[in-house]
Amino acid sequence: MPDFVNFNFDLAILVGSAIKVLIILIVTFIVVAIPKRVVPKAISVRIPKLRDETDGQLSQRSETLSRVVVKTISFAIWLVSIMTMLGAIGINTGPIIAAAGVVGLAVGFAAQNIIRDYLHGFFIVMEDWFRVGEVASIAGVAGLVEDINLRRTILRDLDGTMHVVPNSNIRLASNMTRYWARINLDIGVGYGEDIDRVIAVINEECEKLKSDPQWGDQMLTTPSVSRVDNLGDISVDIKILGDTEPMSRVPLMGEFRKRIKVRFDQEGIEIPWPHTKVYFGNSPESTNVRNN
Repeated sequence: MPDFVNFNFDLAILVGSAIKVLIILIVTFIVVAIPKRVVPKAISVRIPKLRDETDGQLSQRSETLSRVVVKTISFAIWLVSIMTMLGAIGINTGPIIAAAGVVGLAVGFAAQNIIRDYLHGFFIVMEDWFRVGEVASIAGVAGLVEDINLRRTILRDLDGTMHVVPNSNIRLASNMTRYWARINLDIGVGYGEDIDRVIAVINEECEKLKSDPQWGDQMLTTPSVSRVDNLGDISVDIKILGDTEPMSRVPLMGEFRKRIKVRFDQEGIEIPWPHTKVYFGNSPESTNVRNN
């Protein structure tokens, strides 16, 4: 004959456990909702705005950081909630926690590079090392930044090759288009040239480039000769410096080289190149003596 007393007792325990689980779920949903509302506002208020960063870029960076922080907090809350619910229905969570610790340790060793990628990516985004659309040298690869997330960064070089760089490999990032760039040219002329005249010609071409309607707006300062940079094996090297808009440095240098070549040809200024003189028979000195 069925034992109705024990049945009622077990049913009462089951109902009590279900109520506890329901309460835990309700509390969990409430607690999880708090970071979703508080964290984005806190980060948007506390995150520093970088120089020349637009409101849209700042908002995007804040949203990325907020999403990462909220997901991490939510995962921790749900993990604690699940363990609490298992305890509420009478399951001993001690062995589960121990097993989870062992599995987590194994997974941590196996996936440590992936975890490192995400940690590096978090700080790269938070500190705003580079943005999509900028030109940077990352992990020894230079190119246009096409995409960034917490796992990897995608670059496209001048050959059109796409490079996928795990964020954990980024120890040094050189941003070549942040805020401003610089024309940095060395132009060599022959040792027989009048250096003061050459400098005057170069500075004149710099002024013409700055006043050109097509190119002038892309220049923050007028380029000019900075110094005689080197006395080389075959040339006297003259350094030209000038600040430009971030993405204009390379085309401006190309245009300036073209103008300098044309102007030097007009002025008869020698741009030296390595060459070798070959003599057959007597040396030039002995030949000159015999002719005299």
